[in-house]
Amino acid sequence: MSNPFISICIPAYNRTNYLKRLLQSIEIQSFTDFEVVISDDSDGDEVSLLLKQFENKFPIRYFKNPKPLGTPENWNEAIRKAKGKWIKLMHDDDWFSDTTSLQQFADAALKHPESFIFSAFIKADESTNEEKAVFPEKFRLNLLENEPSVLLAKNFIGHPSVTLHRNDQTIFYDSHLKWLVDIDYYYRRLKNEKAYFLPQLLIKIGFSDTQVTAKVKNIAEIEIPEHFYFLKKTGVESLRNVLIYDYWWRFIRNFKIRNTNDFRKSGYVGEIPDALNKMVSVQKHIPEQLLKIGLISKILMTIHFLINKRNL
Repeated sequence: MSNPFISICIPAYNRTNYLKRLLQSIEIQSFTDFEVVISDDSDGDEVSLLLKQFENKFPIRYFKNPKPLGTPENWNEAIRKAKGKWIKLMHDDDWFSDTTSLQQFADAALKHPESFIFSAFIKADESTNEEKAVFPEKFRLNLLENEPSVLLAKNFIGHPSVTLHRNDQTIFYDSHLKWLVDIDYYYRRLKNEKAYFLPQLLIKIGFSDTQVTAKVKNIAEIEIPEHFYFLKKTGVESLRNVLIYDYWWRFIRNFKIRNTNDFRKSGYVGEIPDALNKMVSVQKHIPEQLLKIGLISKILMTIHFLINKRNL
């Protein structure tokens, strides 16, 4: 049997109620040239028991990790096991929104074989059952072609479940990261690949307080070192983009960095670029309440950017 066109890679961890919903959405897909690869970090056998309900419905390859790999290494393990030409990573709390979702991804892959593909999606709030359609702004899509690091300013691609990429086994999610893990991955792929956006709502993304990103949000000891780690990859010249400059301006403001030692308190010990030192030096002389006013903060940032841009 030849390798499938798409490998649907699912990193599983205990939550079989979510996983069942995802598998049910896979079962009804009109496109059938796929395999499902499950890398299981669970501490019990609930996932393997659930899979018995689906084992005769579509091809499943199941791998139980002897020791939990954690996020994102469990994602990588599923990708490593994949045999398909294309990788469709799906988190267990996300699911296909339509019976033709996978077909539309496959059609895009055939038409754009060298591209990194992503679709619009529906944000599904698990606590309120509210749903919201999410589309990226056109101007951001245009920026992506020349400067993929602009994703730091706003991750308008979204969660990995909305993406489809070639199975080249060369780029994996960086296990040093939690908060910026998807942005970093997209950045590294898009340095060498073109992005292709599918404007159809093909995926539903489940949002809840149990997600890893929700648990690490606004924790300085995680976010600050990760941001410097990512800045080292993109280079300080990425700050020449005003959207990224503005992002760092707001990052410093929101974490109340009033001197460079505040960066160190998070555990970061590396170099601090001069541009960020200058941001801190300016912001420490501005009353915090004034910085919180969006329009005033934006004006001050713009002035600071125009003064310092030539030195970046």
